Amino acid sequence: MHEYTNTQMCITLMLSFILLLLQHTNGATVEEMEDCPSLANATYMQHSQLIQTLTHVCRYDRLERPIEYDSDGKRQPIVVKTRIYVYFLQNLNSDLLQFKMHALLQLRFQDKRLAYKGFQRDDNILGQKHLSERLWLPHIFFANERESSILGTDEKDVLTSLSPEGNVILSTRMQASLYCWMNFKKFPFDQQLCSTVLESWMYNTSDLVLEWEESSPISFDPEMRLTEYNMDKYWHNTTIVHSDEINLRHGAFLGDYSSLSFTVNLRREIGFYLLDYYLPSMMIVAISWVSFWLQADASPPRIMLGTSTMLSFITLSSSQSKNLPKVSYIKVSEVWFLGCTFFIFGSLVEFAFVNTIWRRKENIELKKVNSKYIIKSTLTPRPSRRQIGGSLSNDSRARSCSSLDNIVSSTESVRNGNGNVNHGYNNYLTVHPNLPIIKTECADTVSISSERMSNEHIIDIDKEKKETPPTFTTMTPQEIAMWIDRRSRFLFPVMFLAFNALYWTFVYVL
Repeated sequence: MHEYTNTQMCITLMLSFILLLLQHTNGATVEEMEDCPSLANATYMQHSQLIQTLTHVCRYDRLERPIEYDSDGKRQPIVVKTRIYVYFLQNLNSDLLQFKMHALLQLRFQDKRLAYKGFQRDDNILGQKHLSERLWLPHIFFANERESSILGTDEKDVLTSLSPEGNVILSTRMQASLYCWMNFKKFPFDQQLCSTVLESWMYNTSDLVLEWEESSPISFDPEMRLTEYNMDKYWHNTTIVHSDEINLRHGAFLGDYSSLSFTVNLRREIGFYLLDYYLPSMMIVAISWVSFWLQADASPPRIMLGTSTMLSFITLSSSQSKNLPKVSYIKVSEVWFLGCTFFIFGSLVEFAFVNTIWRRKENIELKKVNSKYIIKSTLTPRPSRRQIGGSLSNDSRARSCSSLDNIVSSTESVRNGNGNVNHGYNNYLTVHPNLPIIKTECADTVSISSERMSNEHIIDIDKEKKETPPTFTTMTPQEIAMWIDRRSRFLFPVMFLAFNALYWTFVYVL
């Protein structure tokens, strides 16, 4: 009897627990049904009430993308149409390899869960950030961005539009600093191709596909101007980006992701560089040629002119290239720099050459007065006339006489016949003033001796041995130096014009 009473009590407790559990479940269901708002009077609802009703948790999950199925029941990806309106494009930053862009990014897609056309309403619902926060939105990012942000405040720069068919349009004013790889081989006559790349961040191609709008996918503000560049053309493209364990551009998510890009062709304006670099450098090179009109022994002005033009040109060139990155290849501007440096340095070398010739003591005998023999005589040892047509013994005698003549000329350059110092000749040797003056005559200088001593008659003993004696012309070192300067006045400008013809042909033709 006692055991029966215990069993009855246990059964009673179990039944009571089950009844309480059923009552609690029914109460929760009723409460949920009471919290889920009805769309029966959606025709007369305000926009805020309609959005709250449509996006209630009982009907709408903003973490889940819109899902559509084809006729075979296969799940289809959502298509997001994209349009970009660019109203500001900053000049390229050559040092950081980036450019800044202000644009309006517009995304359009259809979410049938938000359609309210069946409630006899045809008005669009417009809102700002508070409306977009209640909806599912695609995750799009700039793949080549350095930094990006929404312009202005979050409230006024995010515009959301909802149509009765469930078409959602999200417009966002954004600013972004985007990476752009630049090629400076033809700087400053270069063209840069800079792209803006949009990619899906969270959903791969099986869930989301990006497409450009069919009409005007890319547009620019008509009032947009660039100071250093001119935009020639632009084009857009649609690609697929593969993400794997090596290319982790989408984090740990593997697969293929939809990508959109548009590229602008920016051509550098060269007006600034022509006026501030090329024309001044041409003038500096031309100024370095003024030294050819100065006398060869005018060392201070010619050295000062050559070094000042060289330093001025180097300063001008460094100011133009200081904002460019340090690249390993040769730029067109560097070819111009090397060419102009060669001409300025060549004028300095020419001065050193003619100044060395000017300070020589001996006259130079030339077979003919032309460039070949003059240059050859200044660069190689001078043969005497006796060495050309005479025998070995005569050559030795000619060299002996020539040595004595050099001593005499050196002594006569210090003292004249009256015992006074002769300042007319620049002699760098120190000669004792009391040394006797030795006068000699040589068969090699018979014509000169005959002019000095009119009463004497000297006969060349080797005259009979010479069948066809060569004709020689004597030039002083000063005459040769002035001859080289006169030729340089013509040669350097002609060479510089030829260099310009080759340079500008390469820039504009090749």
